Amino acid sequence: MVPPTQSPQRPTGTREDARAEGLGSARAASSSAGTRAERVVLDNVAIHRALMRIAHEIVERHDDLSDVYLVAIPNGGVPLGRVLVENIEKIAGVTAPLGILDTTLYRDDMVVTGQRPRLRVTEMPSSVDDQVIVLVEDVVSTGRTIRAAMDALMDFGRPRIVQVVALVDRGHRELPIRIDYVGKNIPTQPGEVVTLRGREGAGLEGPLEVVLERDAERDLQPTSAAGG
Repeated sequence: MVPPTQSPQRPTGTREDARAEGLGSARAASSSAGTRAERVVLDNVAIHRALMRIAHEIVERHDDLSDVYLVAIPNGGVPLGRVLVENIEKIAGVTAPLGILDTTLYRDDMVVTGQRPRLRVTEMPSSVDDQVIVLVEDVVSTGRTIRAAMDALMDFGRPRIVQVVALVDRGHRELPIRIDYVGKNIPTQPGEVVTLRGREGAGLEGPLEVVLERDAERDLQPTSAAGG
């Protein structure tokens, strides 16, 4: 009896297999890298230049700086607020008080996100009654964080004026919030994120930079209720 004819089997582990596997891995890595891209839009020098200009604008706008009270929104607003205090002192010889105000419990998206909020530090050295409050934020987008900060301020008194500093205004406003002092306007598209970060990965200490990051996968996702 003649045995049935068998199709020849290609041995595994051939050079063709390795080449195909290598090409597949390269394509996967390329595809993964291609979904995220970032570029620095403000380096440390540009950030400090913008903050010095903003400090001059604050001094020029207020004849009496004794009522000016800077309030930083964590986390990004804190290092920026400290630099502004130093700059105002250099320019006018006045040391403005600096408060830190967590807005987490005042946001309007806590129920929507369904996430347990992570509380951050609040340090307000004094009442805000009849003070010129200058809120300091790193990146402003929808305006919801600024609105939450205004609500939180009311627990510390009744300010005479509330103004807003934003190192970056990226647009996409959902509430009628005006920015009084802007470091840089950066129009953005869906899927783009603007972040203030430490250049050397040490939190927000040391040299800073503002990075615009694009994630192609975010273009396909619905917009979150959270906003800056």
